[in-house]
Amino acid sequence: MQFIDLAELQVIGGKGGDGIVAFRREKYVPAGGPSGGNGGKGGSVIFVGDENLQTLLDFKYNRIIKAENGERGGPNNCTGANGGDRIVKVPVGTMVYDSTTEEIIGDIVETGQTLIVAQGGKGGLGNKYFLSNRNRAPEYALEGLDGEEKFLRLELKLLAEVGIIGLPNAGKSTLISAVSSARPKIADYPFTTLVPNLGVVRKPNGDGTVFADIPGLISGAHLGIGLGHEFLRHVERTRLLLHLIDITSDDPIADYSKIQNELAAYGRGLSDRPQIVALNKIDASDRSDEEIAGMISELKSLAKTPVFQISAVTRLGLDPLLQEVWQILDRMLVTVDG
Repeated sequence: MQFIDLAELQVIGGKGGDGIVAFRREKYVPAGGPSGGNGGKGGSVIFVGDENLQTLLDFKYNRIIKAENGERGGPNNCTGANGGDRIVKVPVGTMVYDSTTEEIIGDIVETGQTLIVAQGGKGGLGNKYFLSNRNRAPEYALEGLDGEEKFLRLELKLLAEVGIIGLPNAGKSTLISAVSSARPKIADYPFTTLVPNLGVVRKPNGDGTVFADIPGLISGAHLGIGLGHEFLRHVERTRLLLHLIDITSDDPIADYSKIQNELAAYGRGLSDRPQIVALNKIDASDRSDEEIAGMISELKSLAKTPVFQISAVTRLGLDPLLQEVWQILDRMLVTVDG
């Protein structure tokens, strides 16, 4: 499936039905009064969160969404039928912006959550509404009002408890495939992953935790370089960051600093997010034990967080790493509840 996490579209609420001019003409009512009914209300465009959707791909081909118009009123004081609402499913994690004002219209964070993005127009009043002592036979009615029309920008921010971050080719996709049932594309070259991958990792008690493999960040990501804005946006929704570092790279400490600098430059509290650091590909490293120990000591000093040695390929060290993840998430949950 193609992953689309940005979409521009137009939404239009249905027009209200027109009120009509009509008079009673029954056989035994020679001077029947006005009986024109009101028009029906126009339908609204309504977004609904759906946890089964993972992309905004549908909006790539459907950029104009319109609800039904209300029907015109009828004689004998009959109100026209309301126009049907247009129900549109969107992925959980979708933020909705007004493209014209840049205001946030809403944030879909739960499945089943609804958000009216374009209200239908009110139906026009029939001539019966204008009956008065001065005008016993009004010969005018009102047209229905147009529905709201908006240009929207949708942004999908993945909802995951743990975000796996790191430079390209750090082994993020290999890790998420090792700890979950996700099967991302994996190859031994940078930028294999161009879209986020989600995987559910099971705790010992069977509860699931959603991990997101965020595509590799590079220097300048906060400026949008290398699709940086798109990737960093997904980090915003995570509760815990798992920073993966390739121990076989030329300078793992510098690699760590690059990512931290990008998080800080992007802002929005990303650099303050709870974090775990893991040195990956330990099975392929030719560094001495002393060199690795010094590297871990320096990373602990910089990160103020636990540092683990793992191999996503051989699964070495994954159990202690996941135990630390569960403990941190549990502590965060206790803090929130408290």
